[in-house]
Amino acid sequence: MTKKKSTTEDIEEVLQEIGGKIEELVKKGAEAGSEVKEEIEQRIKDLKENKTSLEEELRKGKEMLAREFKEKKEEMDPKIQESKGFLKESLRQFGLAVKAILGKK
Repeated sequence: MTKKKSTTEDIEEVLQEIGGKIEELVKKGAEAGSEVKEEIEQRIKDLKENKTSLEEELRKGKEMLAREFKEKKEEMDPKIQESKGFLKESLRQFGLAVKAILGKK
């Protein structure tokens, strides 16, 4: 069974690929002539700008998810605590019922 990648993992993978392509273009740029070299340098510049904006979007997305998680957790915490109380009481009642049944035999 394969593990599904999260959106964050997908974005990080894309960013790593972009970094790899930048390095590849830098190597090709060093080997290329001046006209081709200028084009490659422009592509490198564009890729770096894209990578920077993608990293910023990823950071914003992570912050937003963390904030939403915290808000939902704070919203649900009283209900969870109440449910824990109900669960404890039901287990106590179940224990008393078992004792009553076993005591009658």
